[in-house]
Amino acid sequence: AEYRAREGKDGYLWDVQGYYGGDLDKFWFKSEGEGSFGEKPEAAEVQGLWSHAIGPWWDLQVGARQDLAGPERTYAVVGVQGLAPYLFEVDTAAFLSTKGDLTARIEAELDQRITQRLILQPRVELNLSAQDIPELGIGAGLDTAEVGLRLRYEFAREFAPYLGIEQEWKLGGSADYARLLGEGTSATNFVIGVRFWF
Repeated sequence: AEYRAREGKDGYLWDVQGYYGGDLDKFWFKSEGEGSFGEKPEAAEVQGLWSHAIGPWWDLQVGARQDLAGPERTYAVVGVQGLAPYLFEVDTAAFLSTKGDLTARIEAELDQRITQRLILQPRVELNLSAQDIPELGIGAGLDTAEVGLRLRYEFAREFAPYLGIEQEWKLGGSADYARLLGEGTSATNFVIGVRFWF
């Protein structure tokens, strides 16, 4: 759970993941979303995925995603999640909607331990689209990019408050759609939140 201070209206973000199963096969649940206080969420989604180990560090994931904000969409999902060289945690997925829209998301983060309890985490997220999706304000190609840095303190492995900064950009056709609506194409978020692990 995260509070985001930014120009205009302050906002919030959530990112929840959980799984049930053994080493080879798991069921994953994922949910994420964000918005501004006092308004409906700008984005919200849930995913249910079957995950199968395809190596010691990687899982293949297949399932479905449902958008809960904006024009509702249902997607088939295919992706891989795991640990890349240099201990980068990577989560990539391709999404094919019932409208025929093909999009993809790439997330990568790295935990850099400063002390036993203090951890610095750089994070990058890229969103891509195979075509223009005007009703969602998405242009073909690289749609959005986010780069962030968070510093957390682990009182315990299960509980770690953090603070940080994140920069967001809308790119290409997505930036053009934003300008037509009188919206900005970039934003800086100062964030504070709590990371839980059960």
